[in-house]
Amino acid sequence: MKWFLLDHIRALSYKYDVTVMANTSNFDFIDPMDIKVNTLSNYIERKISIVKDIKALLHLLQVFSQYKFDVVHSVTPKAGLLAMMAAAFTQVPIRIHTFTGQIWVTRSGLSRQIFKNLDKVIAFCSSNILVDSLSQQHFLITENVVKPNQSMVLGKGSISGVDTLRFSPNKSVRSEIRNNLKIAESTTVFLFLGRLTRDKGILDLVQAFVKLCQIREEVHLLIVGPDEEEILPAIKQQYETFSHKITFVDYTNVPEHYMAASDILCLPSYREGFGSVIIEAAAVGLPAIGSKIYGITDAIEENITGLLHEPADVESLFEKMLQLTDDISLREQMADNAHKRAIEEFPKEKITNALVDYYESLVSNL
Repeated sequence: MKWFLLDHIRALSYKYDVTVMANTSNFDFIDPMDIKVNTLSNYIERKISIVKDIKALLHLLQVFSQYKFDVVHSVTPKAGLLAMMAAAFTQVPIRIHTFTGQIWVTRSGLSRQIFKNLDKVIAFCSSNILVDSLSQQHFLITENVVKPNQSMVLGKGSISGVDTLRFSPNKSVRSEIRNNLKIAESTTVFLFLGRLTRDKGILDLVQAFVKLCQIREEVHLLIVGPDEEEILPAIKQQYETFSHKITFVDYTNVPEHYMAASDILCLPSYREGFGSVIIEAAAVGLPAIGSKIYGITDAIEENITGLLHEPADVESLFEKMLQLTDDISLREQMADNAHKRAIEEFPKEKITNALVDYYESLVSNL
């Protein structure tokens, strides 16, 4: 919420009486001098927990009955399922859910069907659907999860756009980070920034990079993000020979600094709703290499702002990494294109204004 929704909440609070419900009792990230909202806690487990989920649902039913909201807007799958069910049951007139990716895409069999049906329940209980990319919207329609006339995408996509003041080229920070990490300016630095999970393709990326190391000397891989699946020990042990070319950084509050220090962003993910990190890196001036999957195909304009590789294909990923290592002219042209597109099509103000307009169009019909 702090990183993606705060600007939306601020803008909506200027026009409406807004209540924010979140999985926390600490709302310090909302400055009461800046944003006038009510805050309520509702603890929703990210993973399935029958007892806790029922408890959270009952709490939502109580709150919605008491406050009689005109609009309930949910984001994330679990919150969406519980909030949209509670909102429908308490007859909230406008029920909006934002889809930001589907966990069932990479699953099969019964697990896929169960989670897909849960998304169908969200859509059924919602009066309106927002999707954070056009390709994801198309996927949800073709999979019969949402109806064609039920959903829309704000602008060109993304959940909140890019803070182009924060995410911008910074040569001094680039030099500082590289000096601290002992990376020469002549070295081509590939960056992965996000949660370290198998679904993000991190194992494919390390494997492709190690292959690149065997034929190119001046390359480095910078991996920034929390190790949610505890896969780093295995990576470090398996590729110990190349440890001097791979740097691991835990969670950071300044992702833009590591973007500034890098040359190419890599997101070999198996599933994404949009891939906000791609346009954030683009605003800093980085081209991207990403999987050819829905969501990422909206964030990367193929052969213009970056390259797309076949998903879960180490060889295809390696070839794209080699191409941008060797072709510096292409890399620089893509960097310029990516930066221009990010600041023209994805500034946060543009997405926030589109959301406010969307709300006004719905509320005007009450």
